Amino acid sequence: MAQSIRQLKSRVGRFDWGHSVEMDDVNSEIAIIGIGETSYTGPSDRAAKAMALEAVENAIEDAGLKPRDIDGLMVSAGIAEQLCPDDFRAYFGTENDIWFSREGGAMIWGATCTHTASLAIRAGLARNIVNVFAVDWASARKSGRGTPGDWHANEPMKAGYEVPYGWFPQPLYFATFAHRHMHEFGTTAEQLAEVPLTFRRHANTHSGAVMRDKIMTMESYLERPMLTDPFRVEDCCLISDGAGAFVMCNAEQAQDRPHVPVIVEGVGRGCIEGSPYISQQKRVTATPQTFSAPWALAMADREVQDIDVLAVYDCFSMTALMQIEDMGFCDKGQGGEFVQNDRLYYKRTRRDGGIPCNTHGGLLSHAYVLGIAHIIELVRQLRGDAQNQVADARVAAYAGFTADEAATLILRRGL
Repeated sequence: MAQSIRQLKSRVGRFDWGHSVEMDDVNSEIAIIGIGETSYTGPSDRAAKAMALEAVENAIEDAGLKPRDIDGLMVSAGIAEQLCPDDFRAYFGTENDIWFSREGGAMIWGATCTHTASLAIRAGLARNIVNVFAVDWASARKSGRGTPGDWHANEPMKAGYEVPYGWFPQPLYFATFAHRHMHEFGTTAEQLAEVPLTFRRHANTHSGAVMRDKIMTMESYLERPMLTDPFRVEDCCLISDGAGAFVMCNAEQAQDRPHVPVIVEGVGRGCIEGSPYISQQKRVTATPQTFSAPWALAMADREVQDIDVLAVYDCFSMTALMQIEDMGFCDKGQGGEFVQNDRLYYKRTRRDGGIPCNTHGGLLSHAYVLGIAHIIELVRQLRGDAQNQVADARVAAYAGFTADEAATLILRRGL
């Protein structure tokens, strides 16, 4: 494994459009021992902080711990209203010191928080760390308090050089990339449809999915009007209220918990040059998974063929398809062909030519909580108690994404 990491370091410098972020080897040092969620809904008038506390409480109970056992807290910075240690102590009535980091939550940090937590545990700063993310954007949009596009509209460079030309909001960015992918590689509308169709099929058999009662077929998809060509609304993520959390500890201490521990084997992070300005990206038909996935796999001493189940950040259908390519599940440009014929369905395996993907429904059909539910779903898959259970799932991968950055997390079922 050490040799593969060294080889990777020498290779990543050859790219002129992005790079890997070097990360310490934390293979098998840390485990996820508890998970917790709220319900996922449309506008609910629930506050993000209240939902976060509910998810944390459920995760602590699932881990077989008490609130006083938690001495580490990780959240996202700048997205909705997240928790702080004082919120935790006030809600649970504890007085203990809590190591605190804003380098957690969801998106890419849902993956990299495991690396940060492992280093904190290694340094003796904490023993049991909870990572939590909550969002109330559905309620915020309904009440006029804002949308996910507001940051893009207010950021000076975007406001000055992208928005005036009509390149706003997010669906237009990724529709541009989708058109280019279709032009370069011949990807068809029917192939692109396979992504939302499969994820909706998973949501239809998942009790926690927002779109569980909404059936979609190829015919109904193609009959839908364009939102921004080539995207229909089904190609775009939901806007949701909800929260998720998971508890981490040293892998050696995880064996005494109520559930089979889920071990972190590898973590990678990649960045595109010119970020965060999407209009400046040099390779619009690729994602930073090009840089993060090889690093995570090298740390885990795994090949992509070892992955039994995948959860990929699917803010848009083409984003999911491109990341599947860039992680190495198929050659670049072959994603359209790869996803055809139920290749992402939860009853498919790598051995029969597919990879079960977003078995809960993803951001497109389960809930838009920016990836925290993706990781929780993988934990359930590796425990063996998922609603759409992949047979004999032993190794899983999460692909996090922010457009200019990506992160990859490799997990395995503990003994």
